[in-house]
Amino acid sequence: MLIPHPLLGPRDSSEFSYLGDASLLDRPDGMAADAAARFHEYVHLRDNPAGVHRELWFHEQGDRSWLVVTRNTLTHEILGAELASDVKKGGAA
Repeated sequence: MLIPHPLLGPRDSSEFSYLGDASLLDRPDGMAADAAARFHEYVHLRDNPAGVHRELWFHEQGDRSWLVVTRNTLTHEILGAELASDVKKGGAA
């Protein structure tokens, strides 16, 4: 499976480590009144979607960047990849 790295071009998926759902970029506020409940959900509760899904991948064997990869979990087709820093800033779709 090739991942289209936005800076380096197509890279083999063996260069990357998979973290999970890209919603992990939306870390809850640790100072909020309901922080314990929100962190419980953030750390322990995950969906297991079938179909198109956005995931976090770490380029461990390369430039050590974090990517948000859009992938179809049924076919493993990669639909796109963006730098996680751009997604977090709101600079990418």
